[in-house]
Amino acid sequence: MGVIRSRFFAIVAAGLIGFAILFFMTRSNPAGGLRWLQAMAVILIWLVCWATNAKLANLKLSSQNAQKARKFLVALFFGLTVLLLWEITVRVFGISKVLLPAPSAIASTFAASTDILWVDFVQTVLKGALSGYVLGCGSAFLIAVIIDRFPFLQRGLLPVGNFVAALPIIGMAPILVMWFGFDWQSKAAVVVVMVFFPMLVNTVQGLQDTDAMQRDLMRTYAAGYWKTLLKLRLPAAMPFIFNGLKIATTLALIGAIVAEFFGSPIRGMGFRISTSVGQLAMDLVWAEIVVAAIVGSAFYGGVALLEKTMTFWHPSQRRRT
Repeated sequence: MGVIRSRFFAIVAAGLIGFAILFFMTRSNPAGGLRWLQAMAVILIWLVCWATNAKLANLKLSSQNAQKARKFLVALFFGLTVLLLWEITVRVFGISKVLLPAPSAIASTFAASTDILWVDFVQTVLKGALSGYVLGCGSAFLIAVIIDRFPFLQRGLLPVGNFVAALPIIGMAPILVMWFGFDWQSKAAVVVVMVFFPMLVNTVQGLQDTDAMQRDLMRTYAAGYWKTLLKLRLPAAMPFIFNGLKIATTLALIGAIVAEFFGSPIRGMGFRISTSVGQLAMDLVWAEIVVAAIVGSAFYGGVALLEKTMTFWHPSQRRRT
C-alpha cells in the first residue's frame, strides 16, 4: 500500500509540474486576470517539489551506497528545483534580464562565451588567486614554524598580522595595484595579504595543541625540537593547518576578483564583471559568477579531500557508527 501511495504521489507531482511548465511556456504575456493563477501555480510547484525532496530525504536506507546516492539526489533535486522556479518566475512575471536573467539565458551566454570565460579563468584563478594562495599560505606556514621555535616572536608578529588582516581589501587593493602594476602580480599580492593571517593563526594554534605529557614523552626519547616538530607537533597541527587552507580558498578567489575592480588588463573575472555591468550585459555577469562558484567549490572540495586523505586518523574524519 505504501509503494502504491508513493507512486501515485510521484505521478501527481510530475503531472502538476508538467502542466504548470506547459502553462507557463505557452503564455509568456499573461492577462491581468490570469497572473494571480500563475502566481498560485508557482507556489504549487514549489510546494510539490519541497514535499518530494523532503520525502526523498526521509527515506530510510540500510545500504551505505544507497545513503550516499540519496544525499546526492536530494542536493541535485533541490538545485534543479531552484533553477526551475527561477526560470518560471522570470518568464511569467516578465522580469527584465537586466535585473535577473533566466537560467536558460545564462546557460546560452555561458556556452557562447567559453573562450572569454577561459581567458578570464586563467588570468584570475590560475595566475592571481592560485599563485597568491601558494605564496600566502606557504609563507604563513614558515612564519608559524619560526614563531613556534622562538615564542617571543608571537608577541610581536601576531599583533602586526592581526592589524594587517583587519585592513579592508577595498583600501588595500588600489595601493597594491599601484605598487605591483595592473597585471596578475598585484592581484596575487592582494591574495597573499588576505590568506596570510588566517593560515598563520591556525598553524600557530595547531603547533601549540600538544599537551605537556606528549612533549615530556618526546624528551625522554632525547628528541630535539625539529624531531619533535616532525613526529609530534606537525601531525597534531594538521587539522588546524587544513582548516586555515580551507578558509584561504574562498578568501583567495574573492581577493583576486575584487582586486581586478581597481585596475586590470582587458581580461579577468573581476574586469569582465565590472565592464559587463556597465554594458548591462547581466547574462555575462552571471556566467562569470557561475564560473567563480564552480571554481570555488572545486577548490574547497579538493582541499577537503586532501585533508580527509592525510588526516584519516583524526577523530573528526572517522565514520560515525
